[in-house]
Amino acid sequence: MLAANRSGTATASPRVAATELAVPVPPSSRVGFTGRCRRALVHPYARLSLLVALLAGAAACVLAFDPQRLLTHGWPQQLGGTSAAVVFAGGYGLCTVAFVPRPLLNLAAGALFGSQLGLWTALAGTVLGAGVAFGLGRALGQDALRPLLRGRWLKAVDGQLSRHGFRSMLVARLFPGAPFWAANYCAAVSRMRWGPFLLATALGSVPNTAAYAVAGARASAPTSPAFLIAMAGIAVPALLGAVVAWRKRHHLRSR
Repeated sequence: MLAANRSGTATASPRVAATELAVPVPPSSRVGFTGRCRRALVHPYARLSLLVALLAGAAACVLAFDPQRLLTHGWPQQLGGTSAAVVFAGGYGLCTVAFVPRPLLNLAAGALFGSQLGLWTALAGTVLGAGVAFGLGRALGQDALRPLLRGRWLKAVDGQLSRHGFRSMLVARLFPGAPFWAANYCAAVSRMRWGPFLLATALGSVPNTAAYAVAGARASAPTSPAFLIAMAGIAVPALLGAVVAWRKRHHLRSR
């Protein structure tokens, strides 16, 4: 619209001028980098890719650090007592997330801290590592992996973990058959709750962890009764775990 000023010259209306001069802003420029990252992480496969990248990076860091050298070189002299146990428990948890076998870490705990303190340090690291792995799998992997559970055997395992989470995880910890990290991420993909998962992990890991801690503490005397009993405590649950896994495999297949 045109409006006449005092001299009689036609001028553009301020409202029309403001509308014509306004330049539309593309939506992508208004969202910004943070918004685009947030929208990308909403997609299940983007979160699954992030989980894979995090686990690969953690595994690479563990390989570069080489935790086995703790068994040969010992614990750093700067740390001792309770502070060393706390640091070791934190490192234990992170190493289990990065696929380091628990038996090696349990032996190291017993060798470095003795049977009693090594047991409690390893148990703290076990629960910490299980909780971190469960949280990562639940937050970054569950939405992408649950639609892939289409096979009869996979559905049966998922149903067992979802309906009988505490009992199933307790058996898996008492009679270790599957790797520790595999049980953590399978539980995370299922509908198991946090409480039963952590409680079953803490209770079920005591016998096996104690056996490895004693074996690590008495490794210098392989003929001592304590070492032999510890080795029996390692071998017998492993054998029973293989039997339980075999029977459970046939039971799941028959469903």
